[in-house]
Amino acid sequence: MLPVCQLLIVFHHPPCEQAEEALMPLIEHGLQVELVDVAKHPELAERVPVLRRTDTGDELEWPFDTDALVHFLK
Repeated sequence: MLPVCQLLIVFHHPPCEQAEEALMPLIEHGLQVELVDVAKHPELAERVPVLRRTDTGDELEWPFDTDALVHFLK
């Protein structure tokens, strides 16, 4: 079973949009991802996009590819 994740983003930020696109194949296979806009939190906004597991709190920073995502989600 895939964990639930949060994608920390700033809306209309090209790298964040690319990260969303990279996650789409996994979302289509059951990955649940909550988009969290961190624009009002400068300490987080400068790091986006970041994928965070809600079960462990582990984070995967951009850029990530499919192999990195699969490893992160195991």
